Amino acid sequence: MAKRRNILFITADQWRANCLSARGHAVVKTPTLDALARDGTHFLNHFANTAPCSPSRATLHTGLYQHNHRVAMNGTPLDKRHTNWALEMRRAGLDPALIGYTDQTPDPRGLTPDDPRLRTYEGVLPGLSVVAHVGMESPGPWADYLRGKGYDVPEDERFLIWMREQGPEWEDGAPHPRPFVVKAEDNDTAWPVDQAIDFVRARKDTDWVLHLSLLRPHPPWIASEPWNRHYDPAAMPESRRRETHRDEGEQHPWLAFELANDISRAPRNPKKLARLKAVYYGLMAEVDHHLGRLFATLRQEGVWDDTLIVFTSDHGEMMGDHWMLGKSGYFDQAFAVPLIVRDPTARAKGGRIDAFSEAVDVMPTLLTHLGLPVPPQCDGRALQPFLEGTVPTNWRDAAHWEFDFRDVSDDAAERALGLSLDTCNLTVRRTASAKYVHFAGLPPLYFDLAKDPHEFENRANDPACAAAMLKEAQALLSWRLSNGDRTLTHYMASENGLLQRGAR
Repeated sequence: MAKRRNILFITADQWRANCLSARGHAVVKTPTLDALARDGTHFLNHFANTAPCSPSRATLHTGLYQHNHRVAMNGTPLDKRHTNWALEMRRAGLDPALIGYTDQTPDPRGLTPDDPRLRTYEGVLPGLSVVAHVGMESPGPWADYLRGKGYDVPEDERFLIWMREQGPEWEDGAPHPRPFVVKAEDNDTAWPVDQAIDFVRARKDTDWVLHLSLLRPHPPWIASEPWNRHYDPAAMPESRRRETHRDEGEQHPWLAFELANDISRAPRNPKKLARLKAVYYGLMAEVDHHLGRLFATLRQEGVWDDTLIVFTSDHGEMMGDHWMLGKSGYFDQAFAVPLIVRDPTARAKGGRIDAFSEAVDVMPTLLTHLGLPVPPQCDGRALQPFLEGTVPTNWRDAAHWEFDFRDVSDDAAERALGLSLDTCNLTVRRTASAKYVHFAGLPPLYFDLAKDPHEFENRANDPACAAAMLKEAQALLSWRLSNGDRTLTHYMASENGLLQRGAR
């Protein structure tokens, strides 16, 4: 019997790279993912190429940098001329499935103005068959399940995940945050994993590809009992930040602007921030627990050694460092994410890779596992050589990411920073020893990571760093020029047969 090549592609939303016990985190314990890393390959310098959710997932699914796929913010349509891993697999005769969400607004061309898909950024990636679409704003079948169990689901389902049980707030001396109204066995992590378990059991005799996209540990940071008290807020590690958010903002005008916003600034009260951290980490522990159930099912059904497992996240989370919350800007905490690849056919096991990998590498890796060609549009490269214990030739020496802070509905950044709409963006080149941040309309930043690993001292105006910064700026320009828009070439090749698919 031929060896099967199933794929389980898992994303957990807003998961910082260091939040694994396999990385030595002081609080978070992730035995399931630690075991997966020991049986696979753990990429220690893996970075998202943009944020927030929709832009980053567009990169994950198309293998394109943001300046090529042009999804700049949540709700930006994904141009239908771009292929993706699901479409490529479907063309090869597979039926890739989705449990969760992909946050891709469809290309409006060919759609009528009243099409409901144009009213949400939680659209489904073309090429995927939906087993259960469960989004943050559109919980759909999960909400229906809860109604059937007798839960009082609000008429506007967007508010469902914000509902806590009644009780004292932390200001009143409660030892832990109030729990989610939904019980742990029914919540928005348990239920999608239940669907994934049913999916695997129903297909134990056929090949399958499943994308399991879990919301947690994305906000709101509200956890079901007992996960809301899984970690003690009093035991949380201190944030890396200056004494006040105003002190922090002196580093750069954009950072000062960002920290003036209550939504993106961490709480001043250290107890409140500690409680946010405790729930954030508790949600991670809960995800790890349920992935353990899913992996046990793969073993029980006899398909563990037939299944490629990829675990990653769309972006990270600042969680109080530099006084920030969320996933904006240029600091590592917002863009460094976990990547674990467990390939049962690979010879190397337990590898810990220090070389830089990026979100653009995920699509080529999935396709290469199936023996499918990588479309010429892809900006990334397959990671299979690392899985075999070798380093590919001419591998990248840095990670890159882009971030747009424009807002088409609010010109606050433009007014505060004296920018035009098209200059509200930044690009980062991050090497092992330095970071260069280029703003389209603001001064650059340069960090000597060897001496300042936590990025507190901007050396952009230091004459001693001028030559090093120029070198990084030139390298960033070369990266941008060498990764121009390949999608038109791919489109022409597909239409006219000018290039074989997979050529680069």
